[in-house]
Amino acid sequence: MRLHVLIIALLLVASGLCLAGRGAVAQDTPPAPPPKQSDTPKQKPNTDSAVQSAPDQPKWDPLRAEKDLDVGKYYMRKGDYDAAIDRFQDAIEAKPGYAIPFRFLGECYEKKGKKKPAVKAYQRYLDLYPHAEDGDKIRKKIEKLNQEIDKEKL
Repeated sequence: MRLHVLIIALLLVASGLCLAGRGAVAQDTPPAPPPKQSDTPKQKPNTDSAVQSAPDQPKWDPLRAEKDLDVGKYYMRKGDYDAAIDRFQDAIEAKPGYAIPFRFLGECYEKKGKKKPAVKAYQRYLDLYPHAEDGDKIRKKIEKLNQEIDKEKL
């Protein structure tokens, strides 16, 4: 029992000496002066070009393509063909190889009186979706638009 008391006493004395030693060292060492304004390093501007070259939207995004398609159809019903064209082009970018935006793009160009881009969009629609249910109707539109283009040339 006396041994336990002796060990505890030694531990207390040793920990007291350690604490006292820290205090003595801390008292002997003067505190560091605060850094001067000129000593602090200046923040460098961010020269990382990854943010500048990162695309705004991911390239392949089928959900965004569907949303763009829906919004484009809304603009078509509203009569804002320029906004609809932008949305259909965004849908084409988000999901390359998706035929449906080309059909609506052709309709918008046709309603705006831009026959050559309409033919090009309709043709791309048929290239991507050769067995489309409305394929015959689109082929007739292409033929009609080509005839009108030929008449304008004369």
